[in-house]
Amino acid sequence: MFVTIYGRPGCPFCVFAKDLAQRLESRDAIEGYRYVDMPSNGLTKADLSAKVGQTVHTVPQVFLNDAPIGGFSEFDHYVREHGMLTTSPAH
Repeated sequence: MFVTIYGRPGCPFCVFAKDLAQRLESRDAIEGYRYVDMPSNGLTKADLSAKVGQTVHTVPQVFLNDAPIGGFSEFDHYVREHGMLTTSPAH
């Protein structure tokens, strides 16, 4: 599975999501990840809403193999539910 994270600078939950993806990648639990800095890439929440298919109010927005799953909490829950890590991320 490939993880894509859309986020913004200064967002602590974006950092948590990126850290979790890095941990997953280092343990070969995912094929890899990409962090997309929205302002640097000229993306707005409206652009992200169009990609997700519903209004986006917060970042990060996490995609698993191009399917939106939600924010950091949903990503963390997915990882725990599927036993992808034995410990949870520190936050």
